Amino acid sequence: MAVLDQLTSQQAIDLENKYGAHNYHPLPVVLTRGEGVYVWDVEGKQYYDFLSAYSAVNQGHCHPKIVNAMVQQAQTLTLTSRAFYNDMLGKYEKFACEFFGFDKLLPMNTGAEAVETALKLCRKWAYEVKGIHENEAEIIVCENNFHGRTTTIISFSNDPVARKNFGPYTKGFIKIEYDNLVALEETLKNNPNVAGFLVEPIQGEAGVYVPSEGYLTKAKALCEQYNVLFIADEVQTGIARTGRLLATCGNCSCINKNCSSSPDVKPDVLILGKAISGGVYPVSAVLANDSVMNVIKPGNHGSTFGGNPVAAAVAIAALEVVRDEKLAENASVLGELFRAELNKYIKTSKIVNLVRGKGLLNAIVINEDEDSNTAWDICLALRDNGLLAKPTHGNIIRFAPPLVMTEEQLLDCVSIIIKTLKQFEK
Repeated sequence: MAVLDQLTSQQAIDLENKYGAHNYHPLPVVLTRGEGVYVWDVEGKQYYDFLSAYSAVNQGHCHPKIVNAMVQQAQTLTLTSRAFYNDMLGKYEKFACEFFGFDKLLPMNTGAEAVETALKLCRKWAYEVKGIHENEAEIIVCENNFHGRTTTIISFSNDPVARKNFGPYTKGFIKIEYDNLVALEETLKNNPNVAGFLVEPIQGEAGVYVPSEGYLTKAKALCEQYNVLFIADEVQTGIARTGRLLATCGNCSCINKNCSSSPDVKPDVLILGKAISGGVYPVSAVLANDSVMNVIKPGNHGSTFGGNPVAAAVAIAALEVVRDEKLAENASVLGELFRAELNKYIKTSKIVNLVRGKGLLNAIVINEDEDSNTAWDICLALRDNGLLAKPTHGNIIRFAPPLVMTEEQLLDCVSIIIKTLKQFEK
């Protein structure tokens, strides 16, 4: 079979199953093209994308401005490594620092890399600034977190599928219950070696769990009280997904002014990825002020591809699209509409317990236990009806469409979701 031969869906699936590692369980649909909120399979069927590559494609598939920035830069200079300066990295660093309100940016490629970077940064700050004895720093994390799947990160995961048979695990982490300020304060009070608190503003992979009102603000205040870095993992929630530029959105150039009910927290360390590139190129970043970031010296950390010219050009364009097309505002308005429409249906539904979320990061909870196949079967039926979504944790279906979606398109999607759910009502 020639590389450029047109494949059927089954042929493409068979190739992956034979030659690829089985580290994913994809929905059986084979995509070949995307534009805006739509994707098409190899047979030509059109679907609404309601996952957005786990919120990486917030700006829509193949946004022309972002793609053009990538193509133009790729035709000029793609990679220098950090052995030399390039003329794009500084522009990107300045743009992003001013955009999010920080002094410095450390560029990486993937979300997991950015989380690892933030952990290293926090530990070095602990030893050189806070004065914790070397190798004794601890970082507080939350149960049911998802920050990636590197060896260090799975060490503080409680997902048995991610952890089993990958030990020994990395030490230096304390797990507490998410959205529990009492547990946080108790841990801070009794552990003088705590250097940081790593938290997702909304736990996406765990099922789009939104914390209580004021949780993040009070958690940040506790971190300040105990001289601990507040580290926000906004890889999934950032870049307008939740109806604000950031889900924490403290003291940044927020483009959505009608958001007083959301948390107002300035992280000490901000972790970004996914939609910072609009999904066209691997880009991630860690941002912090000089008082934290200046502990990093030459040789402490790096990446051959981190900060390459293509990534820099793409990220600037992607952030400009978020700003210029007012995607945070759109996500805020459409998210309210989505939850309102789903709640009308849920009132009389026997199959769906609730819908929850912020902006256009939402999930429905199916009235089954986590071992049930119902959510998977619903996603298969959604696919057949022209909408792509994926279960998480067995009985939860996450809905996260591109933020360029219109009200008309959203209502069409709501009708598809309700029509599909009705097929499963008992």
